[in-house]
Amino acid sequence: MSLLRAEVAKIVTLRSTWLATGLILALHVLVQSANLGVTRDAVAAITPRGTIELFLGDPQPARRALLEMLVASSLQIGIFLPVLGAMIGGQEFRARQLGQSLLAAPRRGRLMLAKTVAAAGFLLLVAMVVAAISAGFLHAAARDWDPGLVISADAWRGQAKFLAFAVLTGLVSLAFTVLGRGTLPGVLSTVGLTTLTMTQVLAGPAPALDALLPLSAGRNLLLDPAAAELSAGPGQALAVLTGWAVLALAAAGMALSRRDAR
Repeated sequence: MSLLRAEVAKIVTLRSTWLATGLILALHVLVQSANLGVTRDAVAAITPRGTIELFLGDPQPARRALLEMLVASSLQIGIFLPVLGAMIGGQEFRARQLGQSLLAAPRRGRLMLAKTVAAAGFLLLVAMVVAAISAGFLHAAARDWDPGLVISADAWRGQAKFLAFAVLTGLVSLAFTVLGRGTLPGVLSTVGLTTLTMTQVLAGPAPALDALLPLSAGRNLLLDPAAAELSAGPGQALAVLTGWAVLALAAAGMALSRRDAR
């Protein structure tokens, strides 16, 4: 418990972590505010048949489309959360304090476990705020049509999947940072994997490989296959994300166990 408390203290006393968190949340609020009017107009124009046009010329069942938008808006900002994982993992490398931590915790496995649990807790907290912001803006747009939409079972399931995505991808970035011995390698590794998904270089020729990328797995986990072209189902997506986190953290733990205290 002392190791865990120490790791939590490192995170919450790090000014750059709170600054990055504030910027991410502020950006999320800004984007949601900009889209609020458009979403309200779309909700007001829901047809008697229950269809909505969130995008002009693309009518969809209103409930499904709005729930899709809920998780998509969280996913949209969620791609920045791995940066937090890298910053958390790289704090001791920047301050050159890792040697002190290694001397204070000879059992390196416990140290890595404490870092993982502390980082997961912080990432979960930030992801929950992101999800709450998404839900708040959707409620503001759709409350006159369905005031219980954002607290429905489907909404809770979608948000729970987002929380899993946010924590797991953040931990992967944390592990890359420990492996690379610095924040920059962790960020660059995450950006590289994200770019592979965003550019869709594998989605067309090799969808099975695309499904193994973390962000692609996030899309497959969160989005509705009826409304988006996905490369795998949600079960495989969760397994892929979990596999990335477990393997990356195991490799980081092994690297940490072999590192000297200098």
